[in-house]
Amino acid sequence: MTVIDAGGRALGMAAAMGWEILWPLVLGFFLSGVVQAVVRREQVTRYLASDSPRSLAWATGLGAASSSCSYAAVALARSLFRKGASLSAAMAFEIASTNLVIELGIILALLMGWQFTLAEFIGGPLMIVAVALGFRLWVRGRIVDAARAQAERGVAGSMEGHAAMDMSVDANGTVWQRLFSREGFTSVAHYYVMDWASVLRDIVIGLLIAGAFAAWVPTSWLQTFFLANDPTAAKIWGPVIGPLVALLSFVCSIGNVPLAAVLWNGGISFGGVVSFIFADLIIVPIVLIYRKYYGTQAALRITGIFYLAMVLAGYLVEALFGLVHLIPTSRSATVVEAGFAWNYTTWLNLAFLGLTALLVVRFVRTGGIPMLRMMGGAPPPADQHTGHDHH
Repeated sequence: MTVIDAGGRALGMAAAMGWEILWPLVLGFFLSGVVQAVVRREQVTRYLASDSPRSLAWATGLGAASSSCSYAAVALARSLFRKGASLSAAMAFEIASTNLVIELGIILALLMGWQFTLAEFIGGPLMIVAVALGFRLWVRGRIVDAARAQAERGVAGSMEGHAAMDMSVDANGTVWQRLFSREGFTSVAHYYVMDWASVLRDIVIGLLIAGAFAAWVPTSWLQTFFLANDPTAAKIWGPVIGPLVALLSFVCSIGNVPLAAVLWNGGISFGGVVSFIFADLIIVPIVLIYRKYYGTQAALRITGIFYLAMVLAGYLVEALFGLVHLIPTSRSATVVEAGFAWNYTTWLNLAFLGLTALLVVRFVRTGGIPMLRMMGGAPPPADQHTGHDHH
């Protein structure tokens, strides 16, 4: 096989995987936009002022309702911290807004099976609890004070402008009245397009890496690397190595799901898949952003605690799902070959592309283009609320 043939096969598989997950991505981002349109951020901070179980529960729920790419989630967590949220609650919000969101669950179910979706939504809270305990032990006192002082400097990271925008509806009325108003339609359209713009790069990179892995890396190599022929060793090794593979792949957000499917077919353990997907928050560029936001010492502790929590969550999910016999016995995640057919996927994609066109037109007609140029802007002062007027 020539280099051109190999590259063409990798690109073809990446494109086929992208076509396979298109409609659930559109559906997920649309539902996320609906939720964000009626949930205002300006009152969020008061629920996150401590590291109590109640504050962590609020942070988890509000984070799951505030779908973000990994970079925007990290920026938004820093913004909440600057406005008075505890560091533990801000981190819980960050984890939930990337790993407990609708679109991730849909893609996991489609490519890998409902068991992985369930594992994600059980493992996420377990990871948040582990992170909160780790912060109580190793991130407190002078470290938190130094992190807050560094955060107050407002050093720019990535996706700052997107994280600062609150485009939810501020009109009176019930949730349904606000949602079905003209302002509600505009808000959903703005969240939809902005969320797509924030993660599109990661999705494309993730698909390209997954396509290359599927096309070029023999399954036998992956099985050897993940110790697939020794089930006990594989269960121990998987959650340890999963986050490290993610860290070096530079893929974050939903973009790492296609690669997770390839790794699962290649022999990584069930718990290893879970820890790999969680690791979008410790890829190298984000670790460098932690250093900008909170200082070197706090960044190292955040990264270390996140890694340990991911590994622990992987082990716990593996053990729990093993006890109730929910771990899939076949490794048949959807890693499709290039091709086109008039099947249900095609018809659903066409229908949801129509929805996308409708939302994009609304976005453009209501002043959305200048907002795209502001996505990577500098963060606003901690006491400044950044929104958008839909009237």
